[in-house]
Amino acid sequence: MIALIDYGAGNLTSVRKAFAAVDAPLVSAATPDDLRGATALVVPGVGHFGATRSLDGAWRAAIEARLADGALLFGICLGLQWLFAGSTEAPDVPGLGRLSGECERLDDLGGTLKVPHVGWNALAPTRPSRLLEGVPAGTYVYFTHSYAAPVSGDTAATTEHGRTFAAAVEAGPLMGVQFHPEKSGEAGLTILRNFVRLAERRPC
Repeated sequence: MIALIDYGAGNLTSVRKAFAAVDAPLVSAATPDDLRGATALVVPGVGHFGATRSLDGAWRAAIEARLADGALLFGICLGLQWLFAGSTEAPDVPGLGRLSGECERLDDLGGTLKVPHVGWNALAPTRPSRLLEGVPAGTYVYFTHSYAAPVSGDTAATTEHGRTFAAAVEAGPLMGVQFHPEKSGEAGLTILRNFVRLAERRPC
């Protein structure tokens, strides 16, 4: 069972449709108790990092419990940013803190570059990734964001817009993409298929 976490800040309808397109319908999780029995969790999200304030202690405890039991966690856009310690967009709101570093605003290069970063841009893989298997270097995917995560050892692919940022991360059971796979055509569907296959192999 793959649970889509509904905390009031996600593009849930398009994410559901994309997973349905790869024959993996999602179960909506409106409360932490709804995560019981899930082999994988999806944290969507668009907009301000402050929206993740809703992922409070009860949600965190339930998510950590599922991870301890062997579930996967997949963050999309704002959901990826939430995997980190936090964001300068909302300094008083902590992230999950499973990945080190803080998300920061993209550089508009003195007003010469448009922020938010909206549209198609290329992926540059940095290391082998189960999530990005079958997605060649240079593949274009769809972004819409103003803040981004730092590049680190957990980065699976980067993209350039004002600076180099983490476009995809993978660290054990944690995975995330800054772009929107549900809006990225066949490349996005390939990524979702990869995630579903990995979820089907989980022991929990």
